[in-house]
Amino acid sequence: MNVPKLQLQSTNAQIGLNIQKPIQEIKQPQANLDLQQPQAKMSIETTKSKLSIDSFEARESMDFKNSRSRTAEIAQQSKQEGLEGIGRRAQEGQELMNIQNGGNPIAEQAKRRGRQPYSSINIKFIPQADSVKINFEPAKVDIQVEPQKVINNSTANKPSHNYTPGKVKVEMLQYPSLKIDWLI
Repeated sequence: MNVPKLQLQSTNAQIGLNIQKPIQEIKQPQANLDLQQPQAKMSIETTKSKLSIDSFEARESMDFKNSRSRTAEIAQQSKQEGLEGIGRRAQEGQELMNIQNGGNPIAEQAKRRGRQPYSSINIKFIPQADSVKINFEPAKVDIQVEPQKVINNSTANKPSHNYTPGKVKVEMLQYPSLKIDWLI
């Protein structure tokens, strides 16, 4: 027996894509740079140092005296010697007035006047220690600095952006088909 057969024949559909890619252009121009740095304002004030050396006592101890000191010293010494002379003469006068009490006051006075006084020999350090006075005031420095701010006039440039979108074109290259046959 012959059984009828069903025969199917199909063709697939085919789609074609035509793609045009998108185009993107980005450009970044450099920034306009304008920076200025003014100099800082600086002021320096100084006071001079002072050095004072007082060698008055050292000069006095080495017998390098000024006229005022020398005059005062001689005046004091003269006054002292004058008073001592007056005292000595008053004593000698008293001795001569009391001659009746005995003794030989004139010979004794001559002996006393004929003796030379001994001078003492001493070691003396010239100039004396700490006789030079030194005073020093150091200099003072006052520095004032005033920084100046940066002047920034820079500008950033915007980027240029061009975009062309892509396109996709779809077309049917082959349509689907189905054939059905009966075979007997």
